[in-house]
Amino acid sequence: MEERVKEIEREVTGFLVKTKVDLENFRMKFISKKGEVSSLFDDLKSASVEEKKKLGKVLNDLKQLAEGKFKLMQETLESNSADSTEQIDLSLPVIPNKTGNLHPLNLTRYRIIEIFERLGFNVSDGPEIEDDWHNFTALNFAENHPAREMQDTFFVEKPTRAEGGGNPDVLLRTHTSNVQVRLMKNQKPPIRSIMPGRVYRNEAISARAHCFFHQVEGLYIDKNVGFADLKQTLYHFAKEMFGQDTKIRLRPSFFPFTEPSAEIDISCLICHGKGCNVCKYSGWVEIAGSGMVHPNVLKNGGIDPEEFTGFAFGMGIERITMLRYSINDLRLFSENDIRFLKQFKAVV
Repeated sequence: MEERVKEIEREVTGFLVKTKVDLENFRMKFISKKGEVSSLFDDLKSASVEEKKKLGKVLNDLKQLAEGKFKLMQETLESNSADSTEQIDLSLPVIPNKTGNLHPLNLTRYRIIEIFERLGFNVSDGPEIEDDWHNFTALNFAENHPAREMQDTFFVEKPTRAEGGGNPDVLLRTHTSNVQVRLMKNQKPPIRSIMPGRVYRNEAISARAHCFFHQVEGLYIDKNVGFADLKQTLYHFAKEMFGQDTKIRLRPSFFPFTEPSAEIDISCLICHGKGCNVCKYSGWVEIAGSGMVHPNVLKNGGIDPEEFTGFAFGMGIERITMLRYSINDLRLFSENDIRFLKQFKAVV
């Protein structure tokens, strides 16, 4: 039996395994229940006690040798199989380096800032979590004024009756007009600034509305500022942003913080007046609300309305972007679909 063990040991050591078929043949021949090693253990049962003591260790060493080689060759074949799937084809052409893309909302935001900076406006910013005074009260929203219902607000903190005292509501800002109040408090006229930023309203998400979106508001306060200044500023912006052939109209409106107030419409650039879901099949799209700053707002900002006047306007960046790029669904801006985003201008 010793000679048989040595012979099988030489066969195990010299057995070549190159494929999975070879590996299976090795297993069947040596380490399966009917293999060579198992048959030697069966023969050992009929041997004498002395032979069992002598051959037991030799057979165990042979079994460990066969099982160790099987495991090693199995791991080697699996590793080679994984590497073969990741091999690089050096005959393929080089993949060109591509720069990232700016988000369409950022592209529009930068263009809006560029237009107004040429008119002498600077850029201001303020907090997105705001108190009631800066978001509502200072802008001529009385505590129980129905105009507060125009904007469905996300409240972060509301006082209970037991707390009493004042109105320290904390909320996510519903417009960037809160920055206007802070500017008037901290800066003396003349003030000429725009305020881009994110705002939040508790609205149902659809192709035309979202619970968060972006606005750009503008404020100009100085002596002898009139409605004609507001009109020409917005006319210039619309022509620069959408083209010289863009039609513009002003409609009387109401906002608590401006008087008189007007909404600015332009001809729909998506359907060109034929009617679509963006313009509600009217051929016109509202792009901004505007008006002369209400005297109460000037007083709340610490500015004398007898000496200074001003105008303010606000527009949604998403709405401007939809018109600029002929996009008919506002939800695309926040879905992060790379197929949509890569269509826009690359970073230079």
